[in-house]
Parts: sequence; C-alpha cells; structure tokens
Amino acid sequence: MSFAVLLSTMRVQMKQSFARPMFRFCLIANPILNTILLYEMYRGSGEENFMAYVVLGAGLMGLWSCICFSSAGDINRERHSGTLALIFAAPASFPSIILGKIVGNTLLSLLTLGISLVTAVALFRVPLRLGSPLYFLLALLAAVFAFVVISSVVACLLTLSRKTELYMNCIEIPIILLCGFVFPVSVLPTGVRAVSHALSPTYAVALLRMSVWGVDDPAAFWQKLGVMLGLTALYTAASALLYRRIDRRVRIAATLEVA
Repeated sequence: MSFAVLLSTMRVQMKQSFARPMFRFCLIANPILNTILLYEMYRGSGEENFMAYVVLGAGLMGLWSCICFSSAGDINRERHSGTLALIFAAPASFPSIILGKIVGNTLLSLLTLGISLVTAVALFRVPLRLGSPLYFLLALLAAVFAFVVISSVVACLLTLSRKTELYMNCIEIPIILLCGFVFPVSVLPTGVRAVSHALSPTYAVALLRMSVWGVDDPAAFWQKLGVMLGLTALYTAASALLYRRIDRRVRIAATLEVA
C-alpha cells in the first residue's frame, strides 16, 4: 500500500467532500441542531456533566452522518461518474485509494466534535469538564481507528451493490442507537445489547465517555480498549477478505459499471 497515494487521496477527498452541500450540512448544521436537541432532552435529567452526552453525543452523531453520506456514498458517486472501474484498474491499489478517501472523510468529520462544543458553550453556557485528558486523546485515536475500519467494511460491502443510497440511509440511525451515541447501551433490551457489543464503535463511545467523566478504574478502561482493538482487528481481516472476493468477482463478471 503506497503511503504517497494514501496522503494524496486524503487531500483530494477532503476538498471534494467539503465542496458538497450535503457534507457541509452534516459537518456544520447537523452537530449544531443535535446539540440543541440533546440539550433539551437532558436539561432536566440531573446529569451534571453535559459534555458526556450532549456535546459528545451530538459530535459523534455528526461524525457518523458524515461517514455514512461520504465514505459509503463515494462508491456510488464514483460508479455514476464512470470512474469506479478506472480506480479499480489503476496502478495505485484500489484499497489504498478507498482507504485514503475514508481516512480523509473521518479526519475532516472530527470537526463535528468541536462544533458541538462551541454550540453548547455559546448557546447554553454548559459547564464542561474533561476528567482525564490523556485518556481522552487515547480514546479519540482509538475511535478514529474504529470508525475508519468499520467504514472500510461498509465500503467493501457496497462496492458491488446497486442500492448504495438505500443502504447508507438505513445504517445511520441504527448504528447511533445500537452504539449508545446519545444514551447508555444498558437501557437497550438484552438481545439488542448483544448486537451492540459486537460493534467496535460501542466501545469507542464508552471509552470517550469514561475519559470525559474521569477514569477512576484504569483496568476497566484498558479492558474496553482491548476488546475494541480485538473487534477492530476482526473487522480489518473481514475487510481484506471481502476485497479479495470482490477483486475476483469483478475480474470475472466486470460488475462495477452503472448498468
């Protein structure tokens, strides 16, 4: 995998993504509106540290929306532009190009966390506290890694699909609910919780929330981090396996075009 190709694709993708009105809405308007909504939801809840749910929840919702409508949607845009087959056959490896797009989108989408924070402070004078800054930085890096990998799996699954727009709209809200972006996973039914615990973003959200509150039990933090990294490794292996199967199928059937 070429690092130069990865960086070049990241730069181009960030410019292209920000040029799209839908992405700008998800990046800027979405976290502002979600912050207002979650503040009204939690205002009378008795929760002292609003940052753990209002700011963090709104920022993560905006981050996931950007990923859904960019990383997943990029496959569809390339197909309808007639460039997906060209990218697949380019001398630079297809995984490098797709990974560059995903990493670029994810890094740009991190702005949603800052926008949510600024909105909460400017509109509501919310008392904010970051209990464990170093743990938070570690959790944020782990969260970025988890979102990049799960986006890679989604991109692989949608490469051969003709229903990309349908699927990327269907996965946004379920992941927000299942992974506990705006409320604890513990309130979900037992059967649904089993699905939540199989998703690496669930642990990423839990780690971020723990670090915002303050990590009183480092062992629990490292345990969750270990589980998340283990799941992420499984997703990475699944993504590589899917790519090999897609590569073989495309070379036989030539199924990357619109028709």
